[in-house]
Order: sequence, then structure tokens, then C-alpha cells
Amino acid sequence: MRILPLLTVIGACALGAACSSQQGYATGQAWQQNECNKIIDTPDRERCLARARQSYDTYQRQVDDLKKNGRAD
Repeated sequence: MRILPLLTVIGACALGAACSSQQGYATGQAWQQNECNKIIDTPDRERCLARARQSYDTYQRQVDDLKKNGRAD
């Protein structure tokens, strides 16, 4: 049931609602942060949250770099 809100947003995007890749990224990041908050061990939770708080711009630069280097399909 926890995945239902995420699936709802994805479904709305798939049905033609205006949904940018940045909006989809933000939705996924919010879901990931919620999952990180369930981790009991503080250092593990903080590492998880640091990854989940990565900005869309940083994410996009990494994707672009991977594409340039031929490492992304």
C-alpha cells in the first residue's frame, strides 16, 4: 500500500497528464526519503537520505556524463 501514491502519480503521467521528468524525479526522491526514514541505524539512514536528497540537476549531469561515456543504455 505504501507504493500506491507513487503508482498513482506514475499512472497519471502515463495517461497524458503534464508530468515532466523533473516532477517524476521529485516524486521518486520523496518516496525514497520516506523509505530512508524507516532505517533504524542512524549512519545508514543518513547515507540513504544524502542519496535521496540529490538535486535533479546533479542527477541529470550524472546521466549526461554516463551517456557521453557510453555507459548508459
